Amino acid sequence: MRVIVADDAVLLREGLARLLGEAGFEVAGLAADAAELLALVEKTSPDVAIVDIRMPPTHTDEGLRAALKLRSDFPGTGVLVFSQYIETSYSAQLLEGGAAGVGYLLKDRVANVAEFSAALQRVADGGTALDPEVVSQLFRASRRRGGLSTLTPRERQVLALMAEGRSNAGIAAELVVSGGAVEKHVASIFTKLGLPPDESDNRRVLAVLRYLGSPA
Repeated sequence: MRVIVADDAVLLREGLARLLGEAGFEVAGLAADAAELLALVEKTSPDVAIVDIRMPPTHTDEGLRAALKLRSDFPGTGVLVFSQYIETSYSAQLLEGGAAGVGYLLKDRVANVAEFSAALQRVADGGTALDPEVVSQLFRASRRRGGLSTLTPRERQVLALMAEGRSNAGIAAELVVSGGAVEKHVASIFTKLGLPPDESDNRRVLAVLRYLGSPA
């Protein structure tokens, strides 16, 4: 898998690139700012771009705005936001529109390289990889908009775990319920969100994006 690492902190950028290389990833390039990131993606067509939120020149939201442009201009490249901060409004835009292949992890909550590698793989495969705290804050923002009114509390729990990239078996283990119970909850979520069976779409991804990325 080919990846690009975009972070203005040189030690983190170089260190992450080294760890990924040792884990078997091909690091196609390193970027210190949003402009360099976009140029590298256009030049190298990576599978995933790892993007920090706060980069030069203002160190506010350049990374997230670059991630939005990547999703628009290079839909074949997955985007994994990797930051110390949670920014809900741009994050919702990043997730909306039914686009797959997106993740948002917090730097201080990634336990090991294997966990990070698995998240990268899910994003490259068109899935989602969201930190539980990111999911929680996006849920709260969505609830304020009334977006979760049709789901039961248990269905919201299931959807939150789906957003983290959990399988039905993983959700069942986390909630200590049977696999059949999870399947029923997932089916109910799909029904309430108006997502009929369609082999051309990944309904799990669409369900997550429908709620976490619903526009304000």
